[in-house]
Amino acid sequence: MAGGGWLGQVLGVGVALLWLSLVAALALAVRQRWPEQREWSRKVAHIGAGPVLLIAWGLNLDRWIAIGAAALVTLLALLNHRRRLLPAIEDVDRHSFGTVAYGASITLLLMLWWPWHQAAAAAGVLVMALGDGLAGLLGPLIPSPCWRVFGERRSLVGTAAMAGGSLLALASVAALAPQASPEAWSLPLIALAATALEQVAWQGVDNLSVPLLVAVLWHALA
Repeated sequence: MAGGGWLGQVLGVGVALLWLSLVAALALAVRQRWPEQREWSRKVAHIGAGPVLLIAWGLNLDRWIAIGAAALVTLLALLNHRRRLLPAIEDVDRHSFGTVAYGASITLLLMLWWPWHQAAAAAGVLVMALGDGLAGLLGPLIPSPCWRVFGERRSLVGTAAMAGGSLLALASVAALAPQASPEAWSLPLIALAATALEQVAWQGVDNLSVPLLVAVLWHALA
């Protein structure tokens, strides 16, 4: 088993769970501090969940342990979506399966590429975590031209934040694993493709489609 035997695997799972617990606690604190900004706590959880894949990568979690943990988190997200056990993560003024789709995308990426192409999986998740997270925070805060795609509001500032955050996430993964990364010139193209697909976000489907697209493009170009 990878990651220093069973003790290393237990340590890896423990660190990942500790990180997710801290993210959830921060989201709850944001919800209590700014109860009128219901999207903020959700986006804190959205951004904070992304680095858990870096933890799994750094600690070399075993394939089936990583997949099982991601599947369990996805099931918990589905339960929370139905029951609102943690409203700081799910309680918003619109109907969205985004949190569940986010967990499902991580699970699928692990099933497809873990541990053989960890950089591709990390790129897909981090683009959605950072790019979409920043878009959701900055778009409503900063006035800019807006439009709607399938009933979902999009703005110039939010779209720019998605593009910038995506490029930053891709560059970070490339710096961590240069030998498993595409050429530098292709990173802006992947970021633009992710930004274009994120425009179609009906009921949170972009949380599934964008990470998968980014991982496929990363793997194809690497």
